[in-house]
Amino acid sequence: MKVTISDVAKAANVAKSTVSKVLNDSPKISAGTKRKVRDIMKELNYIPSSMATGLAKRSSNTVGLLVDLSKQSEFLNQFFYSIIGGIESVIGPMGYELTLFNVQHSDSKDHFLNRLVRSGRVDGLIANNSVLTDELSHTLNELDFPYISIGEIHAPGSWVDFDNEAGGRMLISHLLKRGYRRPAFIGGEKNERIFTRRLAGYLQGLQQAGIPVCEDWIINVEANEHEGYRSALQLLQHIERPDSIVCMTSYSAFGAIKAARELGVDVPVQLGVASFDEYPLSPYTTPPLTSLNIDTFRLGESSGRWLMERIQSGQAEARQLLLQPDLIERASTAGLGL
Repeated sequence: MKVTISDVAKAANVAKSTVSKVLNDSPKISAGTKRKVRDIMKELNYIPSSMATGLAKRSSNTVGLLVDLSKQSEFLNQFFYSIIGGIESVIGPMGYELTLFNVQHSDSKDHFLNRLVRSGRVDGLIANNSVLTDELSHTLNELDFPYISIGEIHAPGSWVDFDNEAGGRMLISHLLKRGYRRPAFIGGEKNERIFTRRLAGYLQGLQQAGIPVCEDWIINVEANEHEGYRSALQLLQHIERPDSIVCMTSYSAFGAIKAARELGVDVPVQLGVASFDEYPLSPYTTPPLTSLNIDTFRLGESSGRWLMERIQSGQAEARQLLLQPDLIERASTAGLGL
């Protein structure tokens, strides 16, 4: 079996980035460490990869932001551009440029890595976790290539995200304080990580309050206005109906409020409605919508800062950051019977 840089690092009890620096005779590495690592290389009969050493020497002063243009909902909204602004606010003053790369899932993994990573076109990558698969994360780890995921990933690696579970608990706690006791949940598809986390927070909030979960009140649909409207019509025409609804997005919440109005259900007197995100409709619905403010500029800023630290230091230790959302209370959850 071929000896890899990871084998050398493990045997020498150092980071892979340290082995890479030793290969390039970096002045940042002490003579003692260089001697130890080189002895291990001889012992293991390690043959350095020209690609790995080449990556360590080259610098393009470019950061790649990976996007999948087949998922229009991920880049045709304010969140995407706010994230870009946050990244640029960090890397721009440091002399780096941000370049967007379209990554279609029809492309092979090798083609993608050759086009950006092995070619040296970028010094580091930032990607949404819908693009950054576990397989790709493991490959980038093996190459010791700097990257940050926007959104939680399962593979070892650095990522920044908002605490969606805390957001779910926050919304349930708010509804209970306003007198609502039977909250439903609308929006989110079962294979989405963000839905899984937000639903978990909703369930935790109910459990902490000792309120039983009604499975029929958890509706998995695409988080848009049409499905929010259709799902709310379904819920509100049952004999046993919820007295409040937590929605994945302000779009689905807008649809839920529209359905309530058509059925003569007063919001917030007979039904409270709250959303996990603020943009773009929350301040403009009738009544204005209680929602969580998720500062996506800060999300981009954090990912950009961590990536630049990783590029400049060469340290590959994985880090994770969960940012906390802020609750914005509005009239849509003013309370029952007001």
